[in-house]
Amino acid sequence: MELVRGTAALSRRIKHPVLTIGNFDGVHLGHRSILETVVGRARSLGGEAVLLTFDPHPRKVLRPDSGPSLLTTLEQKIELLADSQIDVVVVEPFDLEFARTPPEVFVNEYIHRRIAPREVYVGYDFHFGKDREGSMRLLAETGPKLGFSVTIIPEITVGERSVNSTRVRDLLSRGEVEEAGELLGRPFSVRGNVVQGMQRGRGMGFPTANLAPENEILPSPGVYACAVRFLDEGTPDRGEIFPAVTNLGYRPTFDDQRDLVAEAHLLDFSDDLYGRKIELVFLSLLRVEQKFESVETLREQIGRDVEELRKWLGAHPGAMANLAEPHS
Repeated sequence: MELVRGTAALSRRIKHPVLTIGNFDGVHLGHRSILETVVGRARSLGGEAVLLTFDPHPRKVLRPDSGPSLLTTLEQKIELLADSQIDVVVVEPFDLEFARTPPEVFVNEYIHRRIAPREVYVGYDFHFGKDREGSMRLLAETGPKLGFSVTIIPEITVGERSVNSTRVRDLLSRGEVEEAGELLGRPFSVRGNVVQGMQRGRGMGFPTANLAPENEILPSPGVYACAVRFLDEGTPDRGEIFPAVTNLGYRPTFDDQRDLVAEAHLLDFSDDLYGRKIELVFLSLLRVEQKFESVETLREQIGRDVEELRKWLGAHPGAMANLAEPHS
């Protein structure tokens, strides 16, 4: 996949482009429906599938106090788009100056002149240009005059649930990581480096990898069945995966933590992981966070949590195998 930092940096004429435009936060099943259509049409035309997205997220610039917590980092999003077989991803820098672009200029300059698509596919809630004044009607009317067709992809549902990034965030805020994974089409995950913690877990016989998350959103506090994937070179090797019990919370038993902390105890593993970059994949909620009357009571509960994870893995024998491909 070719990654281009802005439409102005396109240095070649893309062959028969089939284009989609949007934020694609989370790259959930609704997004995947659009991506599959775009890739399929590009292959039929003997052309290239192109995606135009924005960084930062427009609402982060326009309403910084109320912008959404993003489900994926830019790195995760680009990797997921590459897995979808998109040929060219253009990441358009979004700032206040770009936000003032009139809708007609966006269509004529950014879409038509710089990309020159044959076909354009967008989601049902797509708007563009200054103050989101650009409607799908404007795009559909202007496109044919400039030589490209416009198709609106309808909303996708799973069961009776609409698939969108807001719904995924709501599920994560309630700890419903399995349901969130159903809408994403894969388990929710966060990335970051392992940093030194209080080492209390090691003192209780359950050493943990403390994650400094790069992601903006985490599930609600609780103890989760997780998988840890190594993303950099070292020992364990890059790409290796281990099951883990993860405590995500404020350490109420110790009353000394104001920030949400992610501590993962890898099963049957005790090596030093400081500085390693890992991905923490959330598979299921085992229990909510709670305060214990003593450290010994907490230690006993962690032991039960480990056994619960083993039981969960036994009841879901394909869970770890399905994570073997990094972004599937």
